Amino acid sequence: MNAIFLCNSPENVRRVYDATAISRLHTLCTLDRRIYTAAELDAIPEETEIIFSTWGMPTITEAQIAQHLPRLQCVFYAAGSVQAFARPFLARGVRIFSAWAANAVPVAEYTVAQIVLANKGFFAQARDMKTKQTAPRSAAYLGNYGQSVGLIGCGMIGSLVAEMLKPYALDVYVYDPYLSPEKAAALGVSPCTLDQLFEKCAVVSNHLPNNAETRGMLTYAQFSHMRPYAAFLNTGRGAQVVEEDLVRVLRERPDLTAILDVTDPEPPVQGSPLYSLPNCILTPHIAGSLGQEVWRMSAYIADEFALYTSGAPTRYEVTKQMLATMA
Repeated sequence: MNAIFLCNSPENVRRVYDATAISRLHTLCTLDRRIYTAAELDAIPEETEIIFSTWGMPTITEAQIAQHLPRLQCVFYAAGSVQAFARPFLARGVRIFSAWAANAVPVAEYTVAQIVLANKGFFAQARDMKTKQTAPRSAAYLGNYGQSVGLIGCGMIGSLVAEMLKPYALDVYVYDPYLSPEKAAALGVSPCTLDQLFEKCAVVSNHLPNNAETRGMLTYAQFSHMRPYAAFLNTGRGAQVVEEDLVRVLRERPDLTAILDVTDPEPPVQGSPLYSLPNCILTPHIAGSLGQEVWRMSAYIADEFALYTSGAPTRYEVTKQMLATMA
């Protein structure tokens, strides 16, 4: 099979596809070493059947696909969300495969770490130690044993978080209208409403997909009813949070903590109260794959491509129907 790299950020291809992945792909197909961009569609060989890409995959039209990639069968995307580019390819009958499961691993690891720390009161008490210098260990934080944790969304990342939390003695609640009773039982989680989640959980972690239904979904109505000394963790998307509502509650409730790895926009606008609120922790979207972690994505893609070429069932194909609920 004839394959190319197509990406508007060639440096991302070189960073994500390590030597091991490249070597493996060369054993599975005829891979052009050139990295094509959207400005070089005319140069793409007509016999191209496979595209490999990652962050920076260009959005091109159905007409451009028909003109420049007439024999294209599949796009293998070594990153997470395909929302920005997938639809024209799917409309042309081109199959899409994503490494969303690989990118889910570090996000889930990060989330679990933050949940454990938040239940110990790490963020608030570390701040108090610096500002008060004599802050005693607060009895307001109950630790992790028997604590209630809430997950908003139980897709790939939310499900992996639930799996990783199993060794802890936590009660995990989930808000997800698409969660089946069978899956909830397998994960050991308890379904509940969104309002119930905020009211009963010491940590609430957002894993919603970013779509029209979820934008602006988390408002003052939820944040204002959080438990005393609770924490809100966002590694999903900032657009799901009404920022002014969260800011208002953080000002009214200094006992609460917000741990925001994502905002809308990213980073927050200059002068945003999120920078100065003492009970708001900001990180620059570090939950996803960083450093050597990005190599996991190309490893997953190489595995998926090997399954595809062998005719075996694949694991991470994205369909048009899936786009309605995926991140």
